[in-house]
Amino acid sequence: MRLIATSILAIAGFTLAAAPPPRRVMPQDLPLSSAGPDSFMATFETSKGKVVMKARRATSPLGVDRLYHLVQGGYFDGLVIYRVGTTKTVVGGRVVQFGTSGDTTMSHAWEKATIDDEPVIGTHVAGAVSFARGAPRTRSVEIAINTNDAAPLDTVRYEDVVGFPIVAQVVSGLDVLARLNGRYGNAPIESDSLTILGGSYLDRAFPGLDRIKRARITKAWPKPADGR
Repeated sequence: MRLIATSILAIAGFTLAAAPPPRRVMPQDLPLSSAGPDSFMATFETSKGKVVMKARRATSPLGVDRLYHLVQGGYFDGLVIYRVGTTKTVVGGRVVQFGTSGDTTMSHAWEKATIDDEPVIGTHVAGAVSFARGAPRTRSVEIAINTNDAAPLDTVRYEDVVGFPIVAQVVSGLDVLARLNGRYGNAPIESDSLTILGGSYLDRAFPGLDRIKRARITKAWPKPADGR
């Protein structure tokens, strides 16, 4: 069962009172060509609680840099968690997925701001974080978090790319992921109606989806000056 990139989705119009509206963060607003810290902690405050993940640049330099810049720039603030369901490349795998914006101008811009593929370092245990993809060089803004062990995601070949590079590991909040609204499974990202109707359709057809209230870098470890 596969992790699919949902760049065609327009997910907007959500009205949970406790969350801020999604921010418009364009690729040109962020220093995407610069390297992030050697490692960092990021806290994602969801409508069900906080999820804390640690990223190490050594596992996926391009992916970790992208995650850092997205969080640092406030990209994820207000976005909907539209997938809590099974993976499509690994039987029995389960994933939480978010990252596509409901702002169509913003979504189209990020479709072009992709990063190169990288080898998988580490293994997909529960809490492993990766970027979703649909073909070679399509990683951009969509985050997928494993909610159970799914080691085959390390080596599965999908669309001529092997595996899903791990960019971080959840160190706190697996219980929060388990409480996210999963009654719709993969349905919100599999409906063609989203392509045309966007968030208004999603809000009507799948009410009660959780969201990211805000995400912040809470600690960072810069690379030592001597390179060690």
